[in-house]
Amino acid sequence: MAVFGRVHMPSLGGATEWLNSEPLGPAELQGQVVLFNFWTLTCINWLRQEPYVRAWSQAYRDDGLVVIGVHTPEFSFEHEIDGVRQATKERAVDYPVAVDNSYELWSAFDNHYWPALYFVDTDGVIRDQRFGEGRYEESERVIQQLLGVDRELTPVEGLGAEAEADWDHLHTPETYLGYGRADRLPTSDRAAFNERRAYELPERLHSNHWALAGEWTIGRESVVLDEAGGSIAFRFHARDAHLVLSPGAREPIPFRVFLDGEAPGPSHGVDVEEDGDGLLRGGRMYQLVREHDRVRERTLEITFLEPGAEAYAFTFG
Repeated sequence: MAVFGRVHMPSLGGATEWLNSEPLGPAELQGQVVLFNFWTLTCINWLRQEPYVRAWSQAYRDDGLVVIGVHTPEFSFEHEIDGVRQATKERAVDYPVAVDNSYELWSAFDNHYWPALYFVDTDGVIRDQRFGEGRYEESERVIQQLLGVDRELTPVEGLGAEAEADWDHLHTPETYLGYGRADRLPTSDRAAFNERRAYELPERLHSNHWALAGEWTIGRESVVLDEAGGSIAFRFHARDAHLVLSPGAREPIPFRVFLDGEAPGPSHGVDVEEDGDGLLRGGRMYQLVREHDRVRERTLEITFLEPGAEAYAFTFG
């Protein structure tokens, strides 16, 4: 267990709203072991971590553990409380969630990551922390040590979008599409920012590169489709391919996914049918591809049948 001196749990008064609970703070949590989990609803790393946090909450609740989720939004649409409520429902999050739209809890903990875990003892002292995925056995042992219990670790299996990544075959990094955080811009010699522009897919996409087709506006956070029929293509190497999407003011927006120019068939993701059809309804992460056999480099193309789609980031697993 890490040693942090006597750094106490900060005030939680900066939360803009609470879900599954009345407002909590150090006074209400006095004498409890508390696990804080910073998350944002579109984060693939949090989605793959969440089965463990959910399981720990249920397994150790009667032993005195209180889990508190802190939802701090990454993208602007994640400030919408209905989306956070929907995410807690879909992920069976039944523990308290502090909505941190003003980043006050993020700043109070001096946090910099999604997801992040902070382990607080019965004296209100932060005793350990974890950032990102992994180290689950160590994290559960910290919980047991703080609670004074010793038993077998909780069995956990992530399903669907929550399944552990295929790390051995994951060769494509997270890729932001808005120019504010983009590592690389779309494959085009005519890319422009904050203005509508017509794009065409190149004859060949290089590995880990993406491109646009149709009328799009490249903004700071996202690329926004201005005319029906626009597409995004990505050359990737991973078992899973996801895309953070929002319908903006229009909902729903039908879309179609192709893999190497064909319907994905058994390689479709949980948000896509075998024929490639999907529906953009609400801002969240959409799983477009899950390879069913050999993982190899492939070209993903998603075409939106109505304008207004906002695409933020590709993630892979």
